[in-house]
Amino acid sequence: MTDLGFWEDRDIRFDIPLGQIQPRSGEKIIDIVDSVEDTKGNNGDRGRLIVTNLRLIWHSSTLPKMNLSIGFNTIQNVTTRNAKSKLRGNTEALYILTKLNNVRFEFIFTYLINNSKRLFSTVMAVVRAFESSKQYRELKLRGAVVQNKQLRILPLEQLYSTVNGVWNLSSEQGNLGTLFVTNVRVVWFANFSEAFNVSVPYLHMKTIRVRDSKFGKAMVVETSEQSGSYVLGFKIDPEEKMIEVGKEVQSLYKVYLACPIFGVEFESENAPDKLEDLKVEKVVDDVEIENTSEQTDAFAAYLTEGGNRGQREPAFCEELGLAMEKLPEGMTLQDLWQIV
Repeated sequence: MTDLGFWEDRDIRFDIPLGQIQPRSGEKIIDIVDSVEDTKGNNGDRGRLIVTNLRLIWHSSTLPKMNLSIGFNTIQNVTTRNAKSKLRGNTEALYILTKLNNVRFEFIFTYLINNSKRLFSTVMAVVRAFESSKQYRELKLRGAVVQNKQLRILPLEQLYSTVNGVWNLSSEQGNLGTLFVTNVRVVWFANFSEAFNVSVPYLHMKTIRVRDSKFGKAMVVETSEQSGSYVLGFKIDPEEKMIEVGKEVQSLYKVYLACPIFGVEFESENAPDKLEDLKVEKVVDDVEIENTSEQTDAFAAYLTEGGNRGQREPAFCEELGLAMEKLPEGMTLQDLWQIV
């Protein structure tokens, strides 16, 4: 589904268009916390933190186009530490360590309401819920998805069909097993060992079709590049039964794409506002923004190298013909130009 523009849980974006702040299909707002300072990149600026089932969104209260989107899949650690806030002084803050394309980012959020742990408890609990629901969103090979030849049903999952006598064509001779079709995924396991299985969420399916193979007609499922670009073939006899199962999978796939189920369950004690109340009005500036040396570099402001970002040695850059600070691992000069 990456090819369909799904990025919210696996990307970090800065100063995104206001339309990308609005929840995508299947994305649910869990909590909205006002009076939150982005202490790392916009110290002294009061804003709002929106917690969804896929990401954290922060935007400035005075300038909404100054914002962040942090996908939960990029988060490596969440903790609390003391930070120096311009609005609250030395105080406990939420520290979030992330990694994207081998580049590490650190985010620090300070809740400006005295004696409240709401920010810490909500974010940490939702991150844990996201981590514990990966079977909804990740292709699994030989996972713990079947027990006593029965599918281990996920909390938001509904089983539609159990099809016996299904050949998995991944090997030269094929393996005979059972196929489960649900509202979030297709699961197959081998008769000789239930540990030999594959779980394919609709989230990572690119195509489902019945076509010719060296074993005759087969239902072929192609998966996304992010999940490994697998081509999985399943053969069911008689052919009419296979066509019927193929149509069922295609139908459930379309229903899923219309409203994806990401599996993150969390009930906040503080009910979020209505969606209409969260929409940010577009502001048309009547001034021309000049590029100056004082302009904030949103990307670089959150980089971290063990808290020692400013200590890199200079090195000669042949492309520029001058000395410059060494770039972090995984970053190129072209990346910096794209930021600007």
